[in-house]
Amino acid sequence: MPLTPLVAVPLATALSAGLIVALRPLLQRYALARPNARSSHRIPTPQGGGIAVVAAALTAVFLLAGTPPAQVVALAIGTLALALVGAIDDIRPLSVVARLPLQAACVVLVLTATGGQLVPDVPLWLERTLAILAGLWFVNLTNFMDGLDWMTVAEMVPILGALLAFGLAGHLPEEATLVAAALLGGLLGFAPFNRPVARLFLGDVGSLPIGLVVAWLLYRLAGQGGEGGLAAAILLPLYSLADATLTLGRRALAGEPVWQAHRSHFYQRATANGRSVPFVVGSVFVLNLALALLTAATLAVPGWTTSLVALALGGGLVAGLLRLFSLPAIRNAAT
Repeated sequence: MPLTPLVAVPLATALSAGLIVALRPLLQRYALARPNARSSHRIPTPQGGGIAVVAAALTAVFLLAGTPPAQVVALAIGTLALALVGAIDDIRPLSVVARLPLQAACVVLVLTATGGQLVPDVPLWLERTLAILAGLWFVNLTNFMDGLDWMTVAEMVPILGALLAFGLAGHLPEEATLVAAALLGGLLGFAPFNRPVARLFLGDVGSLPIGLVVAWLLYRLAGQGGEGGLAAAILLPLYSLADATLTLGRRALAGEPVWQAHRSHFYQRATANGRSVPFVVGSVFVLNLALALLTAATLAVPGWTTSLVALALGGGLVAGLLRLFSLPAIRNAAT
């Protein structure tokens, strides 16, 4: 079905935008995010746009997939379960003790249904344990990185666009390619409402399930992408991985409660250091496009040499942007 994913993008875009228009009055009334010391916004703004993104993506997948395979059904169940957890957390914050087991159960469900093994030389139990931990971390880091207008759009649109292109080129199976296209469309429908200054936020109801779906897509890329698949799955989301992991590590070393909300991610420090929101999200978007090109190279020219060179170049680009974000913006002396 080579044309089906291309149909999924505009279909999910239209569904997402239409659902947002229909739901926004309710979200304005019942799901208002009020500014606090850790917020990036200054006026009360409705959240919950992720309801439309997730609903549009899943609807597009099931309308176009015919009879979806068991792993896609499991992914849909896990996605809806995480959306429910996120919706509850948006309205009445859950403790980390309540959230993590529910998130882990969704990751285990999806991973078990997908099956397979990435590295045959590693014991299956060890690989599955590492995969579950990686999936759980990706779900949460996607939520952590959703702290600025258009940030999730700037991160995920290049990633999903690249996954769609890789799928059309044969590096992802058909069902994963369709899922990538549908989620891409869902985010594109949400993007106009979240552009700075945002009129709508994604909310945990969107960021958590988006993290699960993208984690599954990256897992499929690692398994189906040939010799360069594992490097590709690491390289494509490298900015988000680096920002969230380094921030968590820094806070843990400082003895800060890592499970509490904060404004110390590199992209948040960039705005505190005087850089505009459009500059920050634009920089992340351009960087992710560059990472997508490097990822394409690892798939087009498979081998350890290509993978290591691409990872080194990608790591250098990410380190450069993180460094830039951590420094104060240079002001014009005349002003």
